[in-house]
Amino acid sequence: MRATGNEGSLAQAVIRRFNLLRPLSEEAVAALEQAILEGLFRAGPGEDLVVEGDPVDSVRVVLSGWLFRHKTLEDGRRQIVNFILPGETCDAYAYLLPAIDHSITTATPVAYAEIKRSRFEKLMASDRTLAEAFLCETALNNAIQREWAINLGRRAALEKVAHLFCEIYERLRPVGLIDGNSCGFPVTQMDLADATGLSVVHLNRTIQELRAAGLITLRDRMLTIPDLDALKSAALFSPGYLQLYSKG
Repeated sequence: MRATGNEGSLAQAVIRRFNLLRPLSEEAVAALEQAILEGLFRAGPGEDLVVEGDPVDSVRVVLSGWLFRHKTLEDGRRQIVNFILPGETCDAYAYLLPAIDHSITTATPVAYAEIKRSRFEKLMASDRTLAEAFLCETALNNAIQREWAINLGRRAALEKVAHLFCEIYERLRPVGLIDGNSCGFPVTQMDLADATGLSVVHLNRTIQELRAAGLITLRDRMLTIPDLDALKSAALFSPGYLQLYSKG
């Protein structure tokens, strides 16, 4: 559904994050804001933006809300392969392939901008800083995906869940979505189970272990981390792969 409200301020999450990836010129900021304002949409929770096998002819950037990438086996088993957060892109350059290889579904109400391929390519050609920011975004997504592979394949249950909490916290920080030591965490335990490769029962038991150790509070769709360093230690978390700051 096309958005009808004044969403201009929501573009700031994208601008803020991209400026950390690669400082944007004033012209790039103005051009990106205009493209966002002209392609605003809203979606409710549980809506598919794209389904595996669909052709893609645009780039979507998330202004508010959470989505997730996932793949589903023939028998219905689902693996969430990443969450997509405010300020991040859903599918940069996916239009270069014949079809997308995964589905993207909203976890919450979402506002997003859809930039058609022709408009996106003109934006990339018009300003080097903007083109570099989108390339950095793609490289960062690849780094996150590699870390998720390690999370699924090698970390113990408590490390998996703690690592995911640390990563989400660090990804929300650059776009100003941390309040003290808390952040919104609006996904279900089923979503978390499908993101970590655990059963819901095992996930719930692991969250209780983290709570009992005083490492997290998870209540009313809010995650609180009293001691981030302690949680990072429990998760064996090193944030080096989240290269959100430009090297110049």
